[in-house]
Amino acid sequence: MQLTDAQIDEGLGRLQGWERDGSAPVIRRTVRLPGFTQAIALVGDIAQAAEQADHHPDIDIRFNKVHLALSTHSEGALTEKDLSLAARIDELVPAHAH
Repeated sequence: MQLTDAQIDEGLGRLQGWERDGSAPVIRRTVRLPGFTQAIALVGDIAQAAEQADHHPDIDIRFNKVHLALSTHSEGALTEKDLSLAARIDELVPAHAH
């Protein structure tokens, strides 16, 4: 179900570093890690979480930076799936930040 602007704002307030992409139905976060191997390891963990949730982010890796974008393409909107996966990603990041 499509989230309202108020629900999106409230959800983003609970997340770490996620921002809405203007009025587009996308939230984004960039994670900086110590190096390439940590970035790849994080992406592997995100892939497993995404498979479990059956919801897949767009991921771009640039050496030690992982750029993430979430949107529910089938709805053409942001949904609870996006906020839930973003929260799960937030839980995974600290394990790779050293």
